[in-house]
Amino acid sequence: MKYLKHKLYGSLFNLFKIFPVSENRISFIIDSNESFKGNLDYIKKEFERRGNFEFNFFYKDKLSLGSFKKLATSQYVFLNDNFFPMAFMSFKNQAKVVQLWHAPGASKKFGGSVASPDELEMLSKISDNTDYLITSSKRIEDYYAEAFQIDKSKIKALGLPRLDYYFENHDLDKIKSEFCKRYGCDSNKKIILYAPTFRDERKYNNIFDYLDLKSFNEILGKEYVLALRLHPKIRDFYDGNIESSEDYVDCSDYESEQELMMISDVLITDYSSIMIEFAILNKPILFFIYDLENYLATERGFYYDFKTTVPGKLVYTSEELTDAIKNKDFDKDRLSSFTKTQFDEIDGQSSKRVVDFLLNRGR
Repeated sequence: MKYLKHKLYGSLFNLFKIFPVSENRISFIIDSNESFKGNLDYIKKEFERRGNFEFNFFYKDKLSLGSFKKLATSQYVFLNDNFFPMAFMSFKNQAKVVQLWHAPGASKKFGGSVASPDELEMLSKISDNTDYLITSSKRIEDYYAEAFQIDKSKIKALGLPRLDYYFENHDLDKIKSEFCKRYGCDSNKKIILYAPTFRDERKYNNIFDYLDLKSFNEILGKEYVLALRLHPKIRDFYDGNIESSEDYVDCSDYESEQELMMISDVLITDYSSIMIEFAILNKPILFFIYDLENYLATERGFYYDFKTTVPGKLVYTSEELTDAIKNKDFDKDRLSSFTKTQFDEIDGQSSKRVVDFLLNRGR
């Protein structure tokens, strides 16, 4: 009964296998809110450069017979996140189903690395119906094989398409100016982006119980503005009040996290995977880990030793954090080894590699 709706979904889809595959049709499976769309946009643009293709966005919760038919007759099908009906959907042999996955690298354990036996079985069925899983590095293949319960022969380290964004031309002065105008901050100051992740234990989500904002701004306020970007779940598990003030700006509603990273001079985070993407920018990262021992004991864990691997200095108190920024003590030596593990190539050519691979029929 647990997976009945996914089975029914798959059964309905499979009725449309009677129709032939259209060689120029490409489908992207996506949520209605278009979350995690970045990879798909970049793949679409790359195919547009190659020829005359028909693109179809298949919305998971807007079902119609026409949408099922287009999906079933697509030459290429791309996913960017989990889609459990895939366990029961059978595509024709000519079709290639590609999981791009929205997150770069490997950090916190996920999927099959922390799943129950029933979930492992479901992940394995999904992977049976997936032709390729795209990752950012061969060095993390074992982690992805476990997380997706997929054969390593299907894993291709071709890079994350949406990271090509960082190699395009952007008017960063304009982006920063518009950001500061929107949030009422001084565009002459450097931006410190603080992006804490969500904790299951409510008290540790009260970030301002641990960060002394008054002292932080007294010491750093002339040079920096603090921009806060919260994990979406924190507000549901937070006892205090998080509103923009003169002490910081709350930019949690800012649409493009990539723009924020580009205009920020320093990142403060903790256990968030944002560290992986920010690391390719070769800018300082500080890890404000006031609850490290509790997090390691109670949360899902990492694919590596956190203390010795993350790409920046570890700080445990507000005073240590402020001192590190003031003295520019960032321990950037860790950045190089970390990015070499997480990425085979950092060159803005990931979309091209993925499309080349597919058009060359997996060669």
